[in-house]
Order: sequence, then C-alpha cells, then structure tokens
Amino acid sequence: MKKTFAWLDGHHIPYEFHDYKKSGISKAKLDAWCLQKCWEAILNKKSSTWRQLDDDRKASITGKKNAITLLQEHTSMIKRPIIEQGDQVLILGFDEVLFNQVFIGK
Repeated sequence: MKKTFAWLDGHHIPYEFHDYKKSGISKAKLDAWCLQKCWEAILNKKSSTWRQLDDDRKASITGKKNAITLLQEHTSMIKRPIIEQGDQVLILGFDEVLFNQVFIGK
C-alpha cells in the first residue's frame, strides 16, 4: 500500500482509504467485486496468510462462494489495492503503468 499511497499523493489524486484489515469487508462488497473481476484475481495467493493455510483448506476454495467466505475470515488475502470509482473496480494491485493510464491518461 505504501507505493499506492505515495503514487496517489505524488500526483495529488484524492482518495478514500478503507482498511478492510481493521474495518472488515461485507459479503455484498466482495460479491460485487467478484461480479466485475473473477474471484481468483481478488484472492491474493501470494500472501503469507494463503501460504499458511493447510492444503485441504486451499483445495476447498473452488468457487466464488467459498472464496468470499475465506476473504471475510482472512481479509489480508484480498489483493491490494483495489481501486474503485463509484461501484466500478478500476484497478487490482499496484501497477504504475496502469495507474498512469487510468488517472493521467498516459
């Protein structure tokens, strides 16, 4: 998130940060994200939390419903950042090239 905050601040782009690690995330919000982007893209399998799950639990995550339950239990497995405008997901994860395209038009 440090890169995201630094990039947005450096380009004077206002934002509102929702810390779902502290504040949680609703099933409805996760479902909305999964309708726009596949659940596999939202679930961060590179996270240390994912790597610490036992193999049976990992194997049980085969669809959106199971993924949403897991993401609500372990919000640190949600890909960060997820950039929204209104209800539309614009960006999943930090990618400077994509940030430039979306926010600056370069």
